Amino acid sequence: MILGKLLHNHAKHHEAGGTIDRPRVYDVVAQVGFLGRRREIFTRLAALSGVRPGHQVLDVGCGTGYLTRILSQVAGHAGHVTGVDHSAPMIEYARGKAPDNCSYLPGEGQELDLPDERFDVVVSSLALHHIPADRRGDAVREMFRVLRPGGRLLIADYRPPANPLLARLAGLVTGPAMRHDPRESLRELVAQAGFRLQDQGDLPMALCYVRAARPAG
Repeated sequence: MILGKLLHNHAKHHEAGGTIDRPRVYDVVAQVGFLGRRREIFTRLAALSGVRPGHQVLDVGCGTGYLTRILSQVAGHAGHVTGVDHSAPMIEYARGKAPDNCSYLPGEGQELDLPDERFDVVVSSLALHHIPADRRGDAVREMFRVLRPGGRLLIADYRPPANPLLARLAGLVTGPAMRHDPRESLRELVAQAGFRLQDQGDLPMALCYVRAARPAG
């Protein structure tokens, strides 16, 4: 749990990964952890999200705002990207780097203080495991609520290595919340919230994703 102790506040969510309250350290660790491919991987996430110019986009668990800033380039001046994160230091850090079409709000994914059917696209990357296990369904239902009919959802999260030894070593480094393969549970959470699953897959650097849509009618 080396990284867990360095980055997380476990006191808030003992059943999850906790909040991350050291944004500058997190950005350095992420760059190293992605072996210099962080920009490449998150650009692929932006493409998978289906964001287009003019879209209103929500990033749940936005952290330092890394993905929101990439998405903002796609949404353009006519669009807007809103980031929500439970960690006040993360929000403050993200605001300091925000382009004109990005804004950041403090909040929890399971209780979004946002209006119904507000967004064209909702994304969440490496965030769901930070939410207590018994509230993750609430978070995905909130994503459904704030999406307009026909809107699109992308959730990406960490997947342990297939090799059992490597998976155990990764769990010791990252903490208990990242020891379990989330792929089946992501499918279930998305379906139970009312989404129509579109596809699911893996990305390099131990990531997996699901894409879904809120039915249009």
